Amino acid sequence: MTMRRRTISVAAKAGVAALLLLVLELIVNRAEVLLPLAMLGWLIALAALRPAVIRHRQPRIALVAAMLAIAAYADQPNLLAFCLFLTATGLAATLPRRRFDDAASWAVRLGRLALAAVVGPWRDRRRLAHIRAHRLHPRVTVTAVAAALIVPLGGALLFLILFATANPLIARALDSMILPDIRTVIWRTAFALAVLLPVWATLRPAAGATRWQAPGGQTVPPLLRPGTLILSLATFNAVFAIQNGLDLVFLWSGAALPDGVTMADYAHQGAYALIVTALLAAVFVLTMLSPGSPSAAHPPIRWLVTAWIGQNVLLVASSALRLIDYVDAYGLTPLRLAALIWMALVATGLMLILWRLLGRRSAAWLINANALALTLVLAACSVVDLSAVAADWNARVALAKGRSGPPLDLAYFARLGPGALVPLAMLERHAGLPRLHDRIAYTRYWMQTGMEEGQSSWNGWSPRNARRLVAAKALLADRGSGAAPPARRLTGAQQP
Repeated sequence: MTMRRRTISVAAKAGVAALLLLVLELIVNRAEVLLPLAMLGWLIALAALRPAVIRHRQPRIALVAAMLAIAAYADQPNLLAFCLFLTATGLAATLPRRRFDDAASWAVRLGRLALAAVVGPWRDRRRLAHIRAHRLHPRVTVTAVAAALIVPLGGALLFLILFATANPLIARALDSMILPDIRTVIWRTAFALAVLLPVWATLRPAAGATRWQAPGGQTVPPLLRPGTLILSLATFNAVFAIQNGLDLVFLWSGAALPDGVTMADYAHQGAYALIVTALLAAVFVLTMLSPGSPSAAHPPIRWLVTAWIGQNVLLVASSALRLIDYVDAYGLTPLRLAALIWMALVATGLMLILWRLLGRRSAAWLINANALALTLVLAACSVVDLSAVAADWNARVALAKGRSGPPLDLAYFARLGPGALVPLAMLERHAGLPRLHDRIAYTRYWMQTGMEEGQSSWNGWSPRNARRLVAAKALLADRGSGAAPPARRLTGAQQP
C-alpha cells in the first residue's frame, strides 16, 4: 500500500468516526431506540473500510453475532446485549489478523485491544498529519494555521472586551450570550472519547493486540506423585460420599429428618456453599491432572477422578434441588433463576472436564467448550427477560396452588417492572375474590399506564413493551379494564 492510499484510508476512517460521533451526539439524549442504528452504522463502516472483515469466514461470523446482539438490544435495550455487541465487534475487527485459537487467549487480546484504544489516536497522529500532502498547499500545517490565527483572534477578543466596557450595547449583547455549562462540556467530552476510542480501535486495531500467545504445551505441571493423588482422591470421594448420601436419603427421597432438624433448615441452606465446593474440586482436577501427564494416564487415578467428578455433578444437582425447594416455598426471583442457570453452567463445566480427561482433549478445547456454553447462555439471557419469567412463574403457581403455594406479593410484582404486566393481567382475569381482584387491578393499571406513557413517546418506545401491552389488553378485552383506576391498593401479600 502506497503512502497516498494509507493517508486516504486514515482520513476516511477519521471521517467515519467523526460522523458516528455526530450521530450519537444528536440522539444520545433523545432516543435510546435509535442507538441500534448507530451500532449498525458502526458495523457497516467496519465492513466497508476494512474489506478483510468480510473476506474471511471467522470475522463474518463475528459480524453476524454482532448483528444478532443489535437485534436483541433493539427489541429491549439492556446492558448484556450491548456488551455482547462490543465483544463481537472487537472479534470482527481483530480476527482478520489472527485466526481464533482459544477463548482465553482471545479474552486477553480483546483486553489488549481495549487498552490500546486509549493511545490509538495518538499513535496515528503522524499519518493524519500526512493528509496535508494531498491539499493544494502541501506546506500548510495545523501548527502553522494555529500560529497564523492566534494573533488576529486574540487581538479581536481583547478589543471586544475593551469595547464592552465602553459601550453598553456591546456589553448587553455579550451578557445575553449563553455559554455552555462546564458540566455539559465535561459530559460531552467524556462521551466523545467513549465513542471515538472504541470505534477507532476497531477501524485501526493495534497490531500488538493480536500478538499475545498463550503458553504452549502443558499448562500446569502435575504437583503430586501418583501415590499421593490416589490417596487424596480416595479421601475426597469418601468425604463427598457422606454429603451426597445424606442428600439422597433426606433431600431426594424425602425420608424423615432427625428430631430438631426441619426440611427448611436442610433444604434451604448451603446451596451456594456446595457450588463453591464443586468449583474447588474442578480447580483441583485441572491443576493436578493435566492431559498427557503420567498421573492422568494412571488407571486408578482416572477411575477415582471419574467417580469424584460424578459426585460433584450430583452435588450441584442437590444444590439446585435445594434452591428449587426454596423457590417452591417463597417464590421465584430473577436472582434465584440466575442462580439455577449458574448451577447448570457449573455442572456443564464439570462434565466437560471429565470429557477432556477421558478423551485426552487439549486445554484449548476445554476453554473453548466452556466459552461456547457461557456465550450461548449469555446470548439467551440478553433476549429473555428473567424478571418476566419470574413474574409469570409466580402468577401461574399462585393460580394453580392458591393459598397452599408461596405468598403472592403484588408489591414485588410492581418492582419487577414491565415484564410483570402480562402476568398481572392474567392474575386479574382469574382472581375470584372481588377485594383481591381490585388490588391486582390497581397494580396492573398503574403499571400499564406508565408503560403506555413511555410508549406514546417515540424516543421511549420499545418493541417488547408494545407486545406486552397488546397481550395484556387482549387478556382483559372482555372486562373493559383500564378505563379508570381501581379504588383499592394492595397492601401486603395475598393469594388469589
